[in-house]
Amino acid sequence: MNPRTTTSGRRVAVITGANKGVGFGIVRALCKQFDGDVILTARNVDRGQQAVADLNQEGLRPRFHQLDITDTDSVDALATFLKDNYDGLDVLVNNAAIKFRREAGVPFPRRIKETVGCNFFGTLSVTRRLWPLLRPHARVVNVTCFCISSIITEFSQDLLCQLLKPDLTMAQLELLLQDYVRKGEMGGHFRVGWPTDAEYDVSKVGVCLMSAILSREAVDDSRGDIVVNACCPGHVRTDMSRYEGSLTVDQGADTPMYLSLLPRNAARPRGQFLAERTVVKWW
Repeated sequence: MNPRTTTSGRRVAVITGANKGVGFGIVRALCKQFDGDVILTARNVDRGQQAVADLNQEGLRPRFHQLDITDTDSVDALATFLKDNYDGLDVLVNNAAIKFRREAGVPFPRRIKETVGCNFFGTLSVTRRLWPLLRPHARVVNVTCFCISSIITEFSQDLLCQLLKPDLTMAQLELLLQDYVRKGEMGGHFRVGWPTDAEYDVSKVGVCLMSAILSREAVDDSRGDIVVNACCPGHVRTDMSRYEGSLTVDQGADTPMYLSLLPRNAARPRGQFLAERTVVKWW
């Protein structure tokens, strides 16, 4: 990060996993519509800085900060930067995620550990660390996937009862996902009701449930009007979809951007899952 004048009090938005794909599109959209600084984060410094340079060519001025959501030190460094330079945070878009391709031949024990570790636990780590920095009227957007609405039918009824109970706590959700990974590494996850070969989809179910729990917790937050939602960007043409999607990254960025810019004290959506700016019941 190049030294710059401290901008304490200025509004700021952070987008994780933003050097390409939907995350890049979200940064582009927020640079045009958000009244404040936009922080593009990426695990790889060179790729992140190149993404910023590409947006500079369009006349946009995002800032860059390195972030690996699975690395505690990296997450702490971002939190320190935000505290020192802005003394707060107004928008957090959790977009960073990984997905292994089956033909790559990566063994399932590694796939389940790294996928859930990044997509669920990494997202939770960033959100927890940055939560104290959220200002009144802050918006948190968790990018998930429509796959959750189909994979949910492959969970056992007993497991669904545990996951979908209205008073599910974050600690309980974490234990369930930890058990999923532990049993998955041993090849026995399906025996206790988890889908057989769907670690990415399961991780995104976890993120949606995380969003609902955070939204419930935000109701009693003294800062007021902190809104958390999850969303599907749609079938976007990115490397994750093998560039077979029907939407451009800018079209995919539309719903995350809409949720990032919800007006102050908006009655809804709150703790919901959206696609095409519309609340969708996914279970």
